[in-house]
Amino acid sequence: SVSKPFVYATALADRGVAVVTSKVGVEPSGDAFNSISLDPQTGAPLNPMINAGAIATTSLVSGRTTEAQWERIESSIATFVGHPVTVDESVYHSESATGHRNRAIAWMLKNFGIIEGEPMASLENYFRQCAIQVSCRDLAYMAATLANGGVHPVTGRRALPAEHVGQVLSVMATCGM
Repeated sequence: SVSKPFVYATALADRGVAVVTSKVGVEPSGDAFNSISLDPQTGAPLNPMINAGAIATTSLVSGRTTEAQWERIESSIATFVGHPVTVDESVYHSESATGHRNRAIAWMLKNFGIIEGEPMASLENYFRQCAIQVSCRDLAYMAATLANGGVHPVTGRRALPAEHVGQVLSVMATCGM
């Protein structure tokens, strides 16, 4: 779940606030992270820090193919961390093999038009992002990058346009922490 705010940040950078918030709300839900919490009128997830919102957010990251979308997610997380990242393949395969509730959520998102295209492709990228290996130091750099206006404090590389940092921090504070 640590990946959720950073992939949300990536979707904001790729699509902008208007597009992302038209598909994923920013209201606290009070529900468990894996609840099927969708707006009853629109079918949109209540926020990007619950699985439904995170799956939708993953689907909004730019990429013409599933592979290109994954490369964008991986590259973005690497910029926040400050070095290339890897996926723990055993964790990824376990998530994919047992993620039946998340499959149901992805199909519901497809039904409501929140996810365009093949929902299982976005879901597999979501499972992968949840299996990215990071250390405590990496997490500290990820947080420091947000605290530094979206610029990694050591590498100097911009991970997120400054205009989106406040949105990510607000959602983290109200919906994810």
